[in-house]
Amino acid sequence: MKKTKNSTPSKGLAWPELIPGILVKRYKRFMADVKLADGEVVTAHCPNSGSMRECCEPGRPVHLSFHDNPKRKLKYTWELIEMPTSIVGINTLIPNRLVAESIKAGLVSDLNGYDNIVREVKTSDNTRLDILLSSEDGNRCYVEIRVGFDGFHQVADEIHSGFDIGVTPVSCGMNIDIATEVSRYHAYEFLEMTDV
Repeated sequence: MKKTKNSTPSKGLAWPELIPGILVKRYKRFMADVKLADGEVVTAHCPNSGSMRECCEPGRPVHLSFHDNPKRKLKYTWELIEMPTSIVGINTLIPNRLVAESIKAGLVSDLNGYDNIVREVKTSDNTRLDILLSSEDGNRCYVEIRVGFDGFHQVADEIHSGFDIGVTPVSCGMNIDIATEVSRYHAYEFLEMTDV
C-alpha cells in the first residue's frame, strides 16, 4: 500500500504497557476509580461515552495504560475489562486503529489490492466514514467499522430488502453499546453512495 498523508507503513498496533487493577467504580461517564496491585486507588480516564451497563461491574479485573504527559489531568486510561467469558476493550479509539493497521498489513483479505488508505473521510455535510481505500485504477472502497455487525446487517435489511451492504466482519471484541441510530444513518449513507 502506498504511503499517503494519512497512512504510514504498518508495523502492527503498538499497545502501551498495561497495568492490572480492580475496578472500584465508574462515574461521571468518563472517570473510573481503580485499585492497583499495591493498594493505591487511582482515577483513570474512561474513553467510552456509552452506558457500558454490562461492562462496569465493581470488583472486575481491569487493565490501564499510564501516560506521563503534563497536559493530561488523568495519567491513567482504562483500556480493558475482564468479563466472565472474554476480555472487552473499553477504549473506543482502538477498533478503528486495529482495523486500519490490519488492512495495511494485508490481514483482511477482502480488502487487499488497494493502493491508498485514508481515515475519517467526509462523505456529506454531516457524515464521516472510518476508512476510504482507493487504487490507481479508480476503484474505491468505503469501510465503516461497527463493533456490533449483526445490528448493522439488521439495519441494512430494514432499509433495503436484499441489499448487500458489503460488510466484512473483523472481530474487534464484544459489543458494549449498539448505537442503532448511528448504524441506520451510516447504512443510508452507503445506499446514497451506490446506484441501488
